[in-house]
Amino acid sequence: MFKLKLPTDPRWANIAEGNIGEILTDHAWCEQKAATNAIGLITMLPEYSEIVTELLAIAQEELDHFNQVHEIIKKRGFTFGRARKDDYVNELAKFIVQGSREDLIVDKMLFAAMIEARSCERFKVLTENIKDEELKVFYKELMISEANHYTTFIGFARQLGDPEKVNKRWEEWLEYEAGIIKSYGNKETIHG
Repeated sequence: MFKLKLPTDPRWANIAEGNIGEILTDHAWCEQKAATNAIGLITMLPEYSEIVTELLAIAQEELDHFNQVHEIIKKRGFTFGRARKDDYVNELAKFIVQGSREDLIVDKMLFAAMIEARSCERFKVLTENIKDEELKVFYKELMISEANHYTTFIGFARQLGDPEKVNKRWEEWLEYEAGIIKSYGNKETIHG
């Protein structure tokens, strides 16, 4: 899926399901951060009205996902905890180039695409491996949404940069992500 080099071990779903309150809280904050990231990209691209419109839609959709997860947390009687530090995302962020404006924007789009790709892949693992029927359906719907976001961010990167260079850089992102994801998959967090 998305040419990710290292798939998530399906046993991660058992870890997640073992503390569903924790995974839901972590997931809610991931959605909030995704909305914030889309808004941050808008501030970098005000002259691209079509991209701004798409990013606004993504930000709104991510906030809607945040709300949906928050409602599940409340419905199930869990306590919505504080925001979590996402070590996976922080490690990915170190790979963003600080070159020209174009290079930075393209890399930020690829950074967002990578997070969406891995999140989608994790949602697929949950859909296929947890016993909770309500969450299976919920994560399948989100998996589709995350796949669309991934496609959108890759498309923006190719639109804003040289498509050949973008494809080459995406391969570098895939290699880098494979190196860091080896350390993850053992916590009840979306990327952990």
